[in-house]
Amino acid sequence: MLESKKKTHTEKQLSAADILGNPDYLAISYGGYRQKTRDIQPTINELKDDMKLLSAMGIKILRTYNVQLQQASNLLKAISELKNEDSSFEMYVMLGAWIDCLNAWTDKVPNHEVESEQNAGEIERAVALAKQYPNIVKIIAVGNEAMVNWATSYFVRPRVILKWVNYLQDLKHKGELPGDLWITSSDDFSSWGGDPNYHNEDLNNLIRAVDYISMHTYPMHNSHYNPAFWLVSEEELELSDKEKVDSAMQRAILFSQKQYDSVANYMRSLGINKPVHIGETGWATISNEHYGADGSKAADEYKSGKYYQLTREWTNKERISCFYFEAFDEQWKDAANPLGSENHFGLINLKGQAKYAIWGLVDKGAFNGLTRDGKTITKTYNGKEEDLLKDVHVPPKREEITI
Repeated sequence: MLESKKKTHTEKQLSAADILGNPDYLAISYGGYRQKTRDIQPTINELKDDMKLLSAMGIKILRTYNVQLQQASNLLKAISELKNEDSSFEMYVMLGAWIDCLNAWTDKVPNHEVESEQNAGEIERAVALAKQYPNIVKIIAVGNEAMVNWATSYFVRPRVILKWVNYLQDLKHKGELPGDLWITSSDDFSSWGGDPNYHNEDLNNLIRAVDYISMHTYPMHNSHYNPAFWLVSEEELELSDKEKVDSAMQRAILFSQKQYDSVANYMRSLGINKPVHIGETGWATISNEHYGADGSKAADEYKSGKYYQLTREWTNKERISCFYFEAFDEQWKDAANPLGSENHFGLINLKGQAKYAIWGLVDKGAFNGLTRDGKTITKTYNGKEEDLLKDVHVPPKREEITI
């Protein structure tokens, strides 16, 4: 009895402050849905298989998106079971609470000035899970891209996010939630002040209220919507195709860095200095829309792998947590269009194949003895880079695109 008490006393529980910005604790966004609808939830065993794979990749922090569905609570149960089976197993969670405006996702016109009556229940479910699993849930994120105006189906004003962040911070002060649980909101760089159009006092107060800023940056999407950085310049015309692509990927990471800096600089302009981490960034491997061969030519597996490598190098060096989007392909996101980019952001596809970004982990034997849906983890393109490169498209030339 004395020995077990001593162990409990000396065992250090890591906090968000310990793991965020720590390159030994890589982060990733996780859904885990296999089917074309979220009505079919991943089972506990499927979730445990995924956790073992992610742990083998060096991932130790996951980001989830809502607590309306069973996925988040089942995930926490799965992690808890794995920890009981193996005391050395580590996995922590940034628990997302989904926030909507009134009439979101209905046939009525969304009212962005009024919040959904569903939000209170969502927050309370997140609170209950944070209390139930304090050794796993280290962060609660209030909303996902819930303030950015292009989220036309559901966005709310910053005052709504501020209200719930303050509510959660108050629960911490009262001792009803762990004092070292960090509270944030995960949103586009623009709505965190990277775009001056979003500057207002409610946003400023939100920045003061959160424990850190979780911002999103997607150069892949901007290769269509804001393509100046992406296009091949006249000076690059003599380069080989591969050199043109590699140069474009260097510009892509610089694009993300500028968006990151725009948020950090705005925060500092308010006299505030707290961590800024990346809640989402990623690069699709397939697209038959804006980003494919008939569009900006951004989406393919080679570019995705390069972006993953460059992103991890940058964020690890700067001690920025990056919840890379995402762990596994999920086909429910654009179920009517199998080749839609939203279905293809994962590092592992639905066939259990590791994409180019993590071929090296397969070579190192990281996944030996592990499976997903009964399949061993192999490499896409049978591991042949020359075959992969055949599907790579060079970005457009400047004269080919009207900006």
